Amino acid sequence: MLTASRSLALNAEAGRELPRVDAFSALYAKGVRPRHGEVIMILGRSGSQKSGLALFWAAEMNLPTLYFSADMSAFTASVRLACKETGDDTEVVERAMAQGGPARDKYIEALDRLNITFSFGSPITWRQVDEELEAQLELKNEHARVIIFDNLMDFEGGETDYSEQMATMQTITELARTTGSTVFVLHHATDKSQEARTAPFDPPPRSDAKNGLAEKPELTLGVGLDPNTLEYKIACLKQRMGPADPSGRNFAILQAEPSKTRFHKYAGLRSP
Repeated sequence: MLTASRSLALNAEAGRELPRVDAFSALYAKGVRPRHGEVIMILGRSGSQKSGLALFWAAEMNLPTLYFSADMSAFTASVRLACKETGDDTEVVERAMAQGGPARDKYIEALDRLNITFSFGSPITWRQVDEELEAQLELKNEHARVIIFDNLMDFEGGETDYSEQMATMQTITELARTTGSTVFVLHHATDKSQEARTAPFDPPPRSDAKNGLAEKPELTLGVGLDPNTLEYKIACLKQRMGPADPSGRNFAILQAEPSKTRFHKYAGLRSP
């Protein structure tokens, strides 16, 4: 049992703000403060670049990161990170990787600076998670500072079952508390709601999270990508220690480069 003062002292590190990413300045201006030790959900419809955002964010912070990917192959994840690091388009990187030689070495070297370890396998199982965490401890004598699960519906037994997904979220919360890691969870929003039909490229409201699980994390971000303008919209749907709007209408705008897995400050004149 801990007193309030003892609990605050022990967990002060966990409450610090995560390293800021320059491209996210419009999001920070909305009062969003992602913190160490939180469970953070990235919620979006199909094709909204959830994985791209998670990869970019992890690479920009470059904290020791463990990325569980059931939604991307090893090749896809590596190519996307190589694009992000070099600024080359996906097709260019894929062609160089197929050719081999010096062209391929350029991208291998670009990835060497990143502090990201991947675990591929579908579905994601808790045995797999335990093994990867133990390996991380053995190799580096510390837990990963960031853990990313891509995505919630790819956990074993959690494809559609509400009770399994709820149990997974509870275990993820316990994991964050035990390790002190910031845990990102990617999750799907429905494509069948009224909002999905009338504003398909805007962030979904919190109520559109499949099985209604977006209220569980400390921070839930709704994302949407306009494929025509490449405007990338991020809304804070829930934030335990700051402002939020569950409707998703109060969003920040970034500029996306999906072919390079990059995001930038928005250069246009539009405001939400």
